[in-house]
Amino acid sequence: MTLHLYDTETRALREFTPLVPGHASVYLCGATVQGEPHIGHVRSGVAFDVLRRWLLAHEVDVAFVRNVTDIDDKILNKARDAGRPWWEWAATFERSFAWAYDQLGVLPPSVEPRATGHITQMVELIDRLIESGHAYASAGDVYFDVMSFPSYGALSGHKLDDVHQGESAAEGKRDLRDFTLWKAAKPGEPSWPTPWGRGRPGWHLECSAMAETYLGPDFDIHCGGLDLVFPHHENERAQSQAAGDGFSRYWLHNGWVTMGGEKMSKSLGNVLSVPNVLQHVRPQELRYYLGGAHYRSMLEYSDHALRTAAVTYRGIEGFVKRTVERAGDVPLGTWTDGFAAALDDDLGVPKALAELHATVRAGNSALEGGDLESAVQHAGQVRAMLSILGVDPLDPHWASGSGDTDALEEALGVLVDAELQRRAQAKVDKDWPAADAIRDRLAKAGIDVTDTPNGPEWSVGATRSNDEAGQ
Repeated sequence: MTLHLYDTETRALREFTPLVPGHASVYLCGATVQGEPHIGHVRSGVAFDVLRRWLLAHEVDVAFVRNVTDIDDKILNKARDAGRPWWEWAATFERSFAWAYDQLGVLPPSVEPRATGHITQMVELIDRLIESGHAYASAGDVYFDVMSFPSYGALSGHKLDDVHQGESAAEGKRDLRDFTLWKAAKPGEPSWPTPWGRGRPGWHLECSAMAETYLGPDFDIHCGGLDLVFPHHENERAQSQAAGDGFSRYWLHNGWVTMGGEKMSKSLGNVLSVPNVLQHVRPQELRYYLGGAHYRSMLEYSDHALRTAAVTYRGIEGFVKRTVERAGDVPLGTWTDGFAAALDDDLGVPKALAELHATVRAGNSALEGGDLESAVQHAGQVRAMLSILGVDPLDPHWASGSGDTDALEEALGVLVDAELQRRAQAKVDKDWPAADAIRDRLAKAGIDVTDTPNGPEWSVGATRSNDEAGQ
């Protein structure tokens, strides 16, 4: 494997060389558990799960840390408005996120630390920063001195004159560009004892402390959404390196899921919760949709795009399952060279999907021509590629039922079979135009019909070469 990844800090593709040969250390900024997860939240989980699977497939051991932010202004405010304890509110939605990741087949992290479980490490980090002159205490708060760190802004490209931390003004700040490491206790809020008085951690401090705890002062890859580059990741980098850590060697950021060109967020009111979307498509179809675009691109959501992705996936799934029905088994094969080249080029999933679809088309042709051995070989390759993308239809994870989707597929089957019976009768009557018209009508509706020695077989979704371009 010669994997190249786009590093946000250097703004260039860089060959990935882990600190320890055969071992990769990865930190992904996880959820702030303030509410129900929407599909924008889980895109990063899907995108970097592909990275993890690709590394594992090449026998690279991966330490994968995905944190939970369970103490935060938004959590406290929403819990208070709902009349619920803050810890119960956070725990409730932590379970919601865990459920969503599992539904989409995202591999569980090596460890999933909570911010509130690492207060000691945060206090120790602040101590180091104060001692080295990069932080200062003021009336129970502690701030990072941005001007003390010469390379501040290198990750995001922000100029110091343009820095706005998004924090409320505070009398104790020496410079408005400084950011909060520790917040003095407020009445009714949770707090912990420190040398500077009781309080709670700032958001940026949490990830630096947890990353160092589990991955050490130097690690390979830090991942997260594009919206985290500034101020969150910029501030993580600054405080960790100011404290003497090398911190992350590669920075990877995924694009947003957008609606109407705007980032999907609760504040915009344009959210699509994972449970709601899964009433309309199966989890593997949602994952195929979220993972089908390049991870760094913006993914403009529409119902049509989601359903198109679902239909496309069903076509791929149909080929694999038809081959299994004919052959009895399809062993997991090896991905194609083109697929590997695409993923090695900054996880280029769209190009990898083009290779996948070409393999499916070749396999379908082999099935239609009665070449079962070739069909099995192609289906094995398809399974190998789908397994890296996390949507191998024969993976036991996807074996559970799909509720309403099963009922819809049963109804569709009745309708398609009726059409095929009419087509068969037209052939008996040698009414070729009528038979062709039925097949064309089905194809227009996304139904593939394959004539075999055992009669016609059908599946949902033609695997067209431009399917991936619509993702």
